[in-house]
Amino acid sequence: MIIKTSKNIKSLLTLSTGLFLLAITSSCHSGSSNAEDESNKRLSLPVFMVDTGTALTERDYLGTIEGKVNVEIRPQVEGILEKIYVDEGAYVKQGQNLFKINEQPYLEALKNAIAEETVEKAKEKNARLEVESLKPLVENDVISDVQLRTAQANNEVAKASVAKAATAVATAKINLGFTNIKAPSSGYIGRIPKRIGNLVTKGDSQPLTVLSDTREVYVYFSMSEADFLHFTKGGRSNDSSANNDMLIPYVRLMLADGTEYAEKGIVDAIDGQVNRTTGAISLRASFANPHDVLRQGNTGTLKMEEKKPGVLLMPQVAAVELQDKTFVYIVTPDNKVKMRAVILDGVSGPNYIVKDGLRPGDRVVLSGFDKLEDGLAINPQLQNPKRS
Repeated sequence: MIIKTSKNIKSLLTLSTGLFLLAITSSCHSGSSNAEDESNKRLSLPVFMVDTGTALTERDYLGTIEGKVNVEIRPQVEGILEKIYVDEGAYVKQGQNLFKINEQPYLEALKNAIAEETVEKAKEKNARLEVESLKPLVENDVISDVQLRTAQANNEVAKASVAKAATAVATAKINLGFTNIKAPSSGYIGRIPKRIGNLVTKGDSQPLTVLSDTREVYVYFSMSEADFLHFTKGGRSNDSSANNDMLIPYVRLMLADGTEYAEKGIVDAIDGQVNRTTGAISLRASFANPHDVLRQGNTGTLKMEEKKPGVLLMPQVAAVELQDKTFVYIVTPDNKVKMRAVILDGVSGPNYIVKDGLRPGDRVVLSGFDKLEDGLAINPQLQNPKRS
């Protein structure tokens, strides 16, 4: 009986041990299943890991457009405007007639100068003959040499008078030529404020017109001293043999109607000093104008590319705008979201440049903001949006 009882006890112990192990196993499976269920219930949202990079931004500068050749046509002599050979806006070639001033007074002045020159030449001839007639008398001691020297001095005066008269003739010819005003270069005629019959003088406040050659144009603009230093330093290289005074990339021009001008320009001139009053420096960009789209007096906006290395970049889609402030949802190490304010410092393609509020390695949520609140646990899905 004792042996039989012992077998029953062993059987009971074995059964109890099996039940205990089964309970433990069942408990473990139940806990794992609950954790998996909880994880499956979390939102799966795309996140981005913030890092540093090189940002490409653009700065805008208002510019005024002028033709490469921009000449004020002004009269060199006074007179009545007799003819206007061209119309406003017309294209003219170098040497083409533009205006005609009444030439009659200058023609008479030329005739008078020529007559005066003739008189002086005759006087000079008489003085020369006087010298030639006195020379043999002095050589034969008929008269003293004082008379000869006086005659020679008079001859020199006559020669000077002839030269003066010749200069007057040349001046009269020049003035007569000024009555016919020609184009000093090829280009387009601007506004013509004077009309036929008006008196024109060298002291007129307005020119007769402005001639602009716009086959190539200049765009003048100004930038702050800080911007100038940035572009100057940013453009320098370690090659001391290179000309690195101001290496600015090609610039683009936005026209008044908001469209981009087809040709790219280049900055080719810089003012030698900073304006003390405004703290700005003037620059000039050149643009080809083969289709005559740009004209003298137009305005436009120059866009210059700027590189900023080592800045913190964040996709624009991660930003949430609330009451003039920008927020992002960051993901904590335990995969919970938390709203955080950030300060931005510009745009680079699809990214924002972050000035403050984030650090490299921070994870930010890219979408699903309407379902988020502080402390909510999510399943982060790491994304790599294309940078600028």
